[in-house]
Amino acid sequence: MGDEHVTIKLTSDEALVLSDWLYRLQMTDLSRVVEDSAVWAPIHRIAGTLDTVLPELFMPDYAQRLEAACERLRLRD
Repeated sequence: MGDEHVTIKLTSDEALVLSDWLYRLQMTDLSRVVEDSAVWAPIHRIAGTLDTVLPELFMPDYAQRLEAACERLRLRD
């Protein structure tokens, strides 16, 4: 089972918010937040994948787009 792939589907809002959170997580000392270093590889892979598919990350109004996505997700719950 180790070589099989798993597909995760996210809305664009979910992906943007998750990408931001993963970025902030990676800027911390991961060993303080994630005890098992085996988890680091999937964290980096997911974050890297999101970085390649979200053009919003590089737009000048990124902060506003992120906040709007957060608000839409909060309203959804």
